[in-house]
Amino acid sequence: SEWNCLSLSLLFDVFSSLPLQTVQSHKPHFVAVHCQEVGGKNYEASMSHVDSFVKELLSSDAMKEYSRARVYLDENYKSQEHFTALGSFYFIHESLKNIHQFDFKAKKFKKVVGKETCSETLESTPSLEKEKFPQDYFPECKWSRKGFIRTRWALADCAFDLVNIHLFHDASNLVAWEKSPSVYSGTRQKALGYVLDRITDQRHEKLPYFVFGDFNFRLDSKQVIESLCSTATMQTVRAADTNEVDKLIFRESDNDRKVVLQLEKKLFNYVNQDVFRENNGTSLLEFDKELSVFKDRLHELEISFPPSYPYSEDSSQGKEYMNTRCPAWCDRILMSPFARDLVLKPENEEKSIVYDNIGPNVCMGDHKPVFLSFRITAGAGKPNANKHKCCVVQ
Repeated sequence: SEWNCLSLSLLFDVFSSLPLQTVQSHKPHFVAVHCQEVGGKNYEASMSHVDSFVKELLSSDAMKEYSRARVYLDENYKSQEHFTALGSFYFIHESLKNIHQFDFKAKKFKKVVGKETCSETLESTPSLEKEKFPQDYFPECKWSRKGFIRTRWALADCAFDLVNIHLFHDASNLVAWEKSPSVYSGTRQKALGYVLDRITDQRHEKLPYFVFGDFNFRLDSKQVIESLCSTATMQTVRAADTNEVDKLIFRESDNDRKVVLQLEKKLFNYVNQDVFRENNGTSLLEFDKELSVFKDRLHELEISFPPSYPYSEDSSQGKEYMNTRCPAWCDRILMSPFARDLVLKPENEEKSIVYDNIGPNVCMGDHKPVFLSFRITAGAGKPNANKHKCCVVQ
């Protein structure tokens, strides 16, 4: 028999392996994993390892109850105008009988059967939409691996879109500090607006959507530095050959002029990292402002985990941040107003909704994976749908 209620986990930005313990703990019927930078920074040499990992994952004992799977890997790094290095993984539990995926070319849902992996020419794959941002969206019009992939699903008559996204990073801490909001914030805002416009245009029926991945959202650099260094004096150091600002040094007015913060293009060396970890760093959320522009189009559950980036890649320092960037909540799970209604249904007990990170004390790479686990009522995504009692299957 079909389940009237689904346990849905959205997991993304996995560094080296799927957080199987999280899957086993929440026992979802549908698992969506969104990865960015598939193959890593040295993707030309490492991409072959990705294929081996996927094969091992699909055949692993830990995932044996997930009888159907769809894996989409953008591995074609030779195509600069299309390559995004995005990877989207979807796993369906054997107990879930009614599962369909949308064919964007045929414009209809098709039943999901078996396990399939697609890594060639995703641009022509009918079960997804993939785009790299237009070249003039890229800072200085230089190509990088940024874009989005959309898939559309129908589970027990509940239909929704899942969007894997990777937005632009801050190239220089010094440039980010120059004004509030930063020029990089504006670039991300433009790109995210482009994605939202594309997934809600007239080509297809509008459905609830979840957008999750590496948004590269940063704290407002100028404001957070002014707060962290409110009693400090600033020294500007310029390069001898160009006279351009090379570094900023913030010192305490007394206490032997102790250095509080040293800021360079790729250095953010603050004296006390604990401020980013105490109470999960939530005192700094007032400087997390980039999502506010989209307050009518995107929603997020309350953040109760520390900034997800930039963690040390030293395997013995799982809780330490690198001194490269100001820690920030780059990795997020966002949703449309209708998708939020699916998650926050009155019949959903609060404890059944979990928005958290994975591996808080373990090295997971420079980003900590983030996940959202919740239940969906059958038919919830469609107008005039029959209402079913929500039952949780553990």
